[in-house]
Amino acid sequence: MTPAETRDRTGTMIPARERRRFRAESVLMRLVATAGIVALGVALGAILVSADVAGWIVGLVVASISVVLSALLWSSRQL
Repeated sequence: MTPAETRDRTGTMIPARERRRFRAESVLMRLVATAGIVALGVALGAILVSADVAGWIVGLVVASISVVLSALLWSSRQL
């Protein structure tokens, strides 16, 4: 396939991905990403608690960040 044909099909110079992911691979990627979101929430909570932030603010911030990142993760068609 020539670069012009690739650009016409995808709108970019990057070739289209021909390989489809297996379902198990997709589930594993989502689980790893979800674990990363949980780890980020724990780290953010620890940082806020060490800065003597009120408990309800820590909960609000960690829950909000977790919900937003999870929504982005699960709406992604790449995983």
